[in-house]
Amino acid sequence: MVLVDNYGRPLLNLRIALTKPCNLHCSFCHAEGEDKTTENTTEMTAEEIVRIAKIAVSLGISKIKLTGGEPLLRKDIIQIVKGLASIPGLEELSMTTNGTLLEPLAKELKADGLRRVNINLPTVDGETYCKLTGGKLENVLSGVRAAVEAGLNPVKLNMLVLRGVNDSHVPEMVDFAREVGAVLQLIELEPINISSEYYATYHKPLDEYEKMLRQKATKIETRRYMQNRRIYHLPGVKVEVVHPIENTDFCWHCTRLRVTSDGKLKPCLMRNDNTVDILTPMRNGATDEELFKLFEIANQRRQPYNRGKAKTETSH
Repeated sequence: MVLVDNYGRPLLNLRIALTKPCNLHCSFCHAEGEDKTTENTTEMTAEEIVRIAKIAVSLGISKIKLTGGEPLLRKDIIQIVKGLASIPGLEELSMTTNGTLLEPLAKELKADGLRRVNINLPTVDGETYCKLTGGKLENVLSGVRAAVEAGLNPVKLNMLVLRGVNDSHVPEMVDFAREVGAVLQLIELEPINISSEYYATYHKPLDEYEKMLRQKATKIETRRYMQNRRIYHLPGVKVEVVHPIENTDFCWHCTRLRVTSDGKLKPCLMRNDNTVDILTPMRNGATDEELFKLFEIANQRRQPYNRGKAKTETSH
């Protein structure tokens, strides 16, 4: 059984925010749509995370991604990965991380069931990286190489493109991805958890990069259930282009549900007014059947944030 929302979109993916804190300070971080100005008084335990995931998989969700904050700050991250990877029916367990803590953990995470990883890397220029994140570039580069060597596949490098900051660094990022055997994802800035002034200053459309990639590509793919995003096959490297939610394809092809770091089912990255608390009922003794109902309610609250033009079908 796969849950389908009122717009015909299947629910296939779950993103679980394991924690809210991060060891970097990226001004562009959307924090999975959570309020960045407050601290959580409650954080899910490893057992609670696994139970929520089991409910999700039983309802047809086949892919889970661990996010944050920085998920590797969890002291029990290995326990969490082991527990999730052991769930029958889960096809893919992945993680998004800033990569700075990944080097000593990559092999163990892979051995315990993590399949692939997305690493946030806006540049391979050390000075620019430090200004953007407050971190040291060598730490994340070591994490990238360790992930590739551990056999996590694919390793994807998330490059958020910012006008006047790192927009000229794309060729170097393509070369680095090719060198280490990673996939490069070019990501357009989204107006989430940032000021309108920041967005106006640093937002840059990715059209010129897509034009360049089309000219160099030997093959172009379209990912149907990932917002119809395109993958450009260049000699020795793949580059994906991720347009923001203003692109109606992003919303009309969304197959995701989120779990916030304080245990709420979040139907939409852009909204916090329609979440469904699952952690409190769980701690109050809710049965699996009652938790199923909460997932069904959250799924019915899913709707394209940017609906654009009315569409007669959403499965193209």
